[in-house]
Amino acid sequence: MDVIVLTIFPEMVEPYFSYGMIRKAHEDGFIRVSAMNIRDYAQGKHRVTDDKPYGGGCGMVMKPEPLAAAIDSALQKSPGAKVVHMTPQGRPFNQAIAQELSLCDGLIFLCGRYEGIDERICQNYIDDEISIGDYVLTGGELGALVVADAVIRLIPGVLGGDDSAEKDSFAHGLLEHAQYTRPCEFDSMRVPDVLLSGNHALIDKWRLETSLIRTFLKRPDLLGIRSFSVEEKKILKNWYLKLEHIIQGDGQK
Repeated sequence: MDVIVLTIFPEMVEPYFSYGMIRKAHEDGFIRVSAMNIRDYAQGKHRVTDDKPYGGGCGMVMKPEPLAAAIDSALQKSPGAKVVHMTPQGRPFNQAIAQELSLCDGLIFLCGRYEGIDERICQNYIDDEISIGDYVLTGGELGALVVADAVIRLIPGVLGGDDSAEKDSFAHGLLEHAQYTRPCEFDSMRVPDVLLSGNHALIDKWRLETSLIRTFLKRPDLLGIRSFSVEEKKILKNWYLKLEHIIQGDGQK
């Protein structure tokens, strides 16, 4: 997959691609990452990429000519790529969208600045608009890196283990189960015995239950928008019975 970031500050973006999993994915040939400077496509001595908005108002708006030229150049490098505009007006990013984008041949992230980009670019050059949250940043670069990171790790082979991404939080509408590593005891707290038992069926059951517990306590909204498996329903019904006993006072008997 080609991952190209269009920005007036490529020096902000390029270092991120030089570390950790992203760097290894690039070295192993799973992705080709690059940052292109929009200023290189601006005209005139000063390579101006912004101008005052028509109709007045505060701030500056990014000019359409250099944006269009930068997008066209990126598409020449990656003809089948999807052009994604990072903007607070875009659809809210989530794991499902990350999965969707991971199937693309390439992604070209357009990072706006100032008051935004000329609307004619949005109408004629953009395939998708994505937001990473209901807040405003000084530019789209951080959002592009967030989306790129979430997408790249879903490309088969990038994480190493075949099912690593499948067990992530949100992959199945639940938060990930609790995790433990050595030492076995820390601050007088022990690793749950089931994880030391070697019984993989019991471990899987424990992990599913802790996943449900964490989701219920931290993100109960997720439980209202998903279907439950037979095993999950059994766990939830067992909780219900235990809570009924507590409410009725049976837990004190």
